[in-house]
Amino acid sequence: MARALVLWCPDWPVRAVTHTGLGLDLPAGAPVAVVEGGEVVACSARARTDGVRRGQRMRDAQARCPELVVTERDPGHEARAYEPVLALVEEVAPGVQPLRPGTCAIRVAGPARYFGGERHAAAVLAERLVTYGVDDVRAGIADSVFTAEQAARRALPQDSLVVPAGASGAFLADLPVAVLERPDLASLLQRLGLRTLGAFAGLDAADVRDRFGSDGALAHRLARGVDDRPFASRRPPSDFEREVAFEPPLVDSEAVAFSVRRAAEEMVSALAAHQTVCTSVWIEVRTDRGEVTERQWLHPRWFDAGDLVDRVRWQLSAGSASAVSGPVEAVRFVPAECASVTEHADGLWGSGPDERVHRAASKVQSMLGREAVVSVVLGGGRGPADRQTAVPWGDPLEPARSPSPPWPGSLPPPAPARVYDPPRPAEVVGVDGRPVVVSERGALSGAPARFAVGGSRPGEGSRSLAGSRFDQRDGAAGSRFDQRDGAAGSRLDQRSGDGLHPVQAWAGPWPVDERWWDAASAVRAARFQVVGVDGTAWLLRVGDDGWCAEAQYD
Repeated sequence: MARALVLWCPDWPVRAVTHTGLGLDLPAGAPVAVVEGGEVVACSARARTDGVRRGQRMRDAQARCPELVVTERDPGHEARAYEPVLALVEEVAPGVQPLRPGTCAIRVAGPARYFGGERHAAAVLAERLVTYGVDDVRAGIADSVFTAEQAARRALPQDSLVVPAGASGAFLADLPVAVLERPDLASLLQRLGLRTLGAFAGLDAADVRDRFGSDGALAHRLARGVDDRPFASRRPPSDFEREVAFEPPLVDSEAVAFSVRRAAEEMVSALAAHQTVCTSVWIEVRTDRGEVTERQWLHPRWFDAGDLVDRVRWQLSAGSASAVSGPVEAVRFVPAECASVTEHADGLWGSGPDERVHRAASKVQSMLGREAVVSVVLGGGRGPADRQTAVPWGDPLEPARSPSPPWPGSLPPPAPARVYDPPRPAEVVGVDGRPVVVSERGALSGAPARFAVGGSRPGEGSRSLAGSRFDQRDGAAGSRFDQRDGAAGSRLDQRSGDGLHPVQAWAGPWPVDERWWDAASAVRAARFQVVGVDGTAWLLRVGDDGWCAEAQYD
């Protein structure tokens, strides 16, 4: 294995927002904390002196340090702030591998021969970064990138820690398993009594692979000081960024969009000259008041000049979250993700239909606005309507609610093909002709025998359907869906000509009791899947407002 050198800049999220020209303009030594999800992920040395620590809740940190300056974490800003540091390292040692913002690795063999040793190479790199204003750089040198990073994190400020060749396993043996950065695996190992990397490394490799899979096997090799992953050095980015300054500043968004077209064309042409296309771009807008707003835009295919101009127009629109409040002084295009043009080339038989769809959707967006064309992505939720998230065309398909958490009461697959908004009224009765009701514990008053969906047959859309509602009665087992005099609708006509369809099959109920702590938004209902003798399949729901049809299956 080639020897690796890792450079670590502690508290990089804090440095990214406080460094000159990169973020907040704060007095020297001000206590700063960067938070994510309400927890502190990084803090300055002054904040640590006052008792602020990583993992603290934001309120606890502010209680310990009332003058604490709190800012939300922005991974994109951290990465862009680290770009000049990578460029400086590449001037001394080409082939840098970014590990995360604030940490990078290089092969140390070449610089060590040139500068007269591994420690000397680390000292030259640290001195180079000090000239940029990064006054705390720590280096670790070892047989693998993982071991070198752990050495860097245990080095003194502005110093380096060298792990001799062949001694990686001994160096890692006493470290806790948490340094593997696999929380689930580390928690399981600790419960098994394996609290250090040395104890984990002592397990048989075959047993580890059988029990923990391929990722566990990789973690086992790292714990032994073996890292056989290829060194993924980055390719230095070309100068594709473009900026347009306006003197005097422009107020009208259409004038700004018209003025940036040439810069957009230059950026697209520069990318094309390198056989590259841009699939994600950051657009930064600066006003004459010093206000800077930025937003990342994605494209389902790749950006051309017209697409970039449209994104500027949408970003400046009054309804945009990134809209500015003053005259625009400058606009900057920063390619975030680029790909080879061969990855987006047409297939042997072309990709005409997909291209026509994209062009049509983009044209509608340019005329009517960004929200005029949307794609639907499924996320977490219990009902079919709850799972849908409308995402503007070209934006990342990310649902509003993650599908990963457990959703008790959610429907089993397959998902319905047609969802009604608003739901259509419905009726469900048992063999005795009485409405089917559901107790709070999910018990049925009777099996569904007949049903009808408003509008499912000619003339049924306007008929008055019986409604059930949630009612609390003394002596009853909790609350239940019941039909009473004065409730919405009337008792079902039990004659054979009442227009109800016989039920061929049904499944359920799936009871749902959501937001019970908020009377205004509480939902208590139960869902059923019902198939009629005519072959139609429905998703029905009964709640406070009676029976309704939420969706239909194909």
